[in-house]
Amino acid sequence: MPVRIEDVARAAGVSTATVSRALRGLPSVSTDTQETVRRVASDLGYVVSRSASSLATGKTLTVGVVTPYVRRWFFATAIEAVERELRGVGYDALLVGVGEPMTGDVAPFRPEVLQGRVDGMVILTAPLTGQEMDGVRRLAVPTAFVGVAVSGTMSVRVDDVAVGRTATEHLIALGHRRIAHVGGDPEDQLNYTTPLDRRAGWLSAMRQAGLEPPPWYGETSDFTAPGGHRAMQRLLALEEPPTAVFAASDEIAFGVIRAAREAGLGVPGDVSVVGVDDHDLSETMGLTTVRQPVFEQGQVAAQLVLAVIAGDSSRRHEHVLAETRLVCRTTTAAPADTSP
Repeated sequence: MPVRIEDVARAAGVSTATVSRALRGLPSVSTDTQETVRRVASDLGYVVSRSASSLATGKTLTVGVVTPYVRRWFFATAIEAVERELRGVGYDALLVGVGEPMTGDVAPFRPEVLQGRVDGMVILTAPLTGQEMDGVRRLAVPTAFVGVAVSGTMSVRVDDVAVGRTATEHLIALGHRRIAHVGGDPEDQLNYTTPLDRRAGWLSAMRQAGLEPPPWYGETSDFTAPGGHRAMQRLLALEEPPTAVFAASDEIAFGVIRAAREAGLGVPGDVSVVGVDDHDLSETMGLTTVRQPVFEQGQVAAQLVLAVIAGDSSRRHEHVLAETRLVCRTTTAAPADTSP
């Protein structure tokens, strides 16, 4: 015989209404009571009836997760974090892929198709157009962005300007002066400012040190290893190639390192490389990187959305800035030629 909500209420010593509120994480139930109810429900093997819950609350028990990519490490990690957080309170994730940046002849993302299907949304650094953003706002559901701050919504992100400065200042402190940057295209940002901000951090640190990098030291790349490989090949073809590279992501850095080694250069003997993220493979490759807590950002974004769905309107416009830190490994060292 299936376990009923009355069985959980009796074992936990509370009312069935309290069980319902506790399992939905509503703020009207104390943390201790929520933990007791969830433990009892788990011990008894109680499974919430989604159809009954939806009828009782008028909610879909679903949060939309909008992402431009599924296979790339950053997005896959954040998606896993969001889905795990939602599942813990009985919510489902509805994955919405918006493909490549919404430009040209690619069909635009239409948020209105989610009307009545989701109680909230988590949007992972998707480069949405102004029209698409208007559609998101018209849905009028709690929405949190990961990786970018958008007016009128919640967000979880890192200070990408500070990330760029940290990486570049590390290279400058080692004695490098010819420092290039490989990042996203600053002309193609829409509502995705991360590449532009990391580039700004690089320039700021260089100029603070009295260095003015030539324009051709600012290479563009998508956030992939093949893109980093192609960008590094162009840098190495310069008459005076850089002695160090700040890559806007670890995946870009992997491509940069490959291109350097294919050219017969040692890393870090001939060229130093620093990335951003602390990708799962970064430690294996010995990559120096600026770590950002990707999984934790996904968790917090889901928590913000769930809190507002549960009635905590005080968090409706909350912006969380996650901490980053430099992780020094073996791809950075002082330049072989220390002359200016």
